[in-house]
Amino acid sequence: MSVTLPSSVDAWREVRARRSFQGFLPVSAFHRLNEVVASPEGDVTYELDFGRDDLGIAYVAVRANASLMLVCQRSLEPFVLPVAIDARLGLIVEEREEASLPSGYEPLLLEQDGKLDPLATIEDELLLALPLVPVNPDYELPEEITGPDEEITPPEPSDNPFAALRELMKK
Repeated sequence: MSVTLPSSVDAWREVRARRSFQGFLPVSAFHRLNEVVASPEGDVTYELDFGRDDLGIAYVAVRANASLMLVCQRSLEPFVLPVAIDARLGLIVEEREEASLPSGYEPLLLEQDGKLDPLATIEDELLLALPLVPVNPDYELPEEITGPDEEITPPEPSDNPFAALRELMKK
């Protein structure tokens, strides 16, 4: 188990060694993520576990937790969104291998040399976990938009709408 995260690893060698990496990184270390968050403050705790499953599928399990500051698209105010990732990525070198991955695996396409950037892998999963339109779940629309809290009563049940037609047909 390693606490430091290298900038590049040989994924196949890490799979054979069943290597694990864990630790934490500042949100500011993730350049693409910084483009979508309101503030680069905070840390991302991560775990990367390389291995093979019972079917012989080479994988990297990615687990990460972070509290990310986003801008609510309703209020335009910043809010903290807790993000938790638990993904198993099946390592493939050709796109056609994706079909052979069992359910529960996401494909991770590697170059022929097997090089993998662990930081980019974690960042990809964090970006995929973000909502397309961030909305603070605690935000309530102002009353001038929603109107006063009036109890909406359902309309009175009316007679069968076809009853009038039936009466016309009798004439």
